[in-house]
Order: sequence, then structure tokens, then C-alpha cells
Amino acid sequence: MANWDEIRKEFETSKITLKALAEKHGIKIGTLKSRKSREGWSRGSPKKDATKKKKVATLEPVIESTDLTDKQELFCLYYIKYFNATKAYQKAYECAYSTAMVEGHRHLRNPKIVTEIERLKRERQQGIFLDAKDILQKYIDIAFADITDFATFGKKEVEAMGPFGPMMDEEGNPVMVEINYVDFKNSTEIDGSIVTEVKKGKDGVSVKLADKMKALEMLSKYFDLLSDNDKKRLQEEKLKMDIEKSKVEVKSLTKDSDKGPLKIIVDYGDEE
Repeated sequence: MANWDEIRKEFETSKITLKALAEKHGIKIGTLKSRKSREGWSRGSPKKDATKKKKVATLEPVIESTDLTDKQELFCLYYIKYFNATKAYQKAYECAYSTAMVEGHRHLRNPKIVTEIERLKRERQQGIFLDAKDILQKYIDIAFADITDFATFGKKEVEAMGPFGPMMDEEGNPVMVEINYVDFKNSTEIDGSIVTEVKKGKDGVSVKLADKMKALEMLSKYFDLLSDNDKKRLQEEKLKMDIEKSKVEVKSLTKDSDKGPLKIIVDYGDEE
């Protein structure tokens, strides 16, 4: 692990170039530049307002590990943004969703990646690199959240069960019946930062999300800051919410079982 206090001292007390400094300590030049920028490294007499500038500077997450590939570094940065291994892998490697589902979780079993993610999470909890872009992105994540981000559902065929086990037809083949199903994704696959509550009651399982309507209203105020794609998505989402009159339930998702129907409720928040 690089000794950043020592590296900073060497930079500020000598005339060594950033490239030479990076090579000497075995770190990436991009990481060194980011560190220098966000911590306000300088040579010579410090400016009078140096301390003040350091306090108000926009701080960004920086990868410190020298054992990761560029793609693995991107995965770590995307993971602490979304806390979703599949989404992080897909963005970092620009691959198919099916590949990301497998490889994303495999990355979370890599000790070097896990160590770096845990370090970044500790910094995030301390508020070290939260800025306006992060806040705007969080509103985007909330506003465009979809039920399929958290569960898969539909119809499938299963073996019919009788009082003594699987039912068979006259030819000895299992009798198949079609049922409705709901499968929740693992917590490691979803953006848990926009889920405010998960509970299981007599009517099934409910998942409560952060207030979607408030997020849409906030994005409307900062419409000009959004990308063209997000602007289009915002308009579509607002139209959808108007048509549905701010419905807060996904109804009648049932599962045939002895325990009775399973219903999933997604709460997008109350409109004020």
C-alpha cells in the first residue's frame, strides 16, 4: 500500500516530476494526479487561502490499490455508486447483462477488489466525496427505478403436486401446471440505497422505495443539467405517472403454493 504522506512530502519538498514520482512508488500517474488535485498538493509557499480552498474543493473517489486493472478500478467506482455488482460490471466492461450477472458477483469474490471497495465505502460514509453530481445522480436513480430492478416475475410450468407427491399421467409422465411466480433478486444485485424498507407480512412481501414523485419534481427543476437521454426518460416517466395517477401498487402478482398467494408491493412514496 502506498504511503501517501511520504509521497506528498517528497513532491512538495523536491523538484521530482509526477511521472518519476509515480514510477518510483509503483502507482499509476492518473491516481497520483487525482490525489494531488483533491488534496491540494503544492510546492513553495502556500497561498493564503489554501486551507479554505481545500475545505470547499470538490472531492472525487480515488483508487489507491496498485493491484487492479483499469476495468477492475472502474468496477469498484461504479459499485460504490450503485451497490449493484451486475450494473457495475456492465458499465465497467460494457458487456451483455447475462455476462455481467455472472462476472459481477465473481468480482466480489476477488480479495483485492473487495478490499478496495471496503476502503471506498468507508470514505463514502465519512462524506469525503459527496458532491452535486452524486446528489443529482441519486435523484435520477430514484426517479427511474423500475420493479424489474428488484424482482423478476411471470409465468412458468412446474410439476403438479398431489397429496402423495408429484402427479403423473397415464403414461407415467409428470403432470405440468402453469403458475405465476415472483423471484426477488439478491441484495447484492440491487441498488439498496434507494430501498427504504423491506418487510414480510401476512399479505406477502413489500418493498418500499425512496419517494419517486419528489425525485421527479427535483429533476424537473434541474432539467437543463440532465443528459438528452435522461431528459427523454424524465418526460416519459412523468407522462407514465400522470396516466397511472401516481399508483403505488403493483397488484395481483400471485404464486400458487400451499402458503397462499405472494404479493409484492412497491411503494414509490406519497405525493405531497
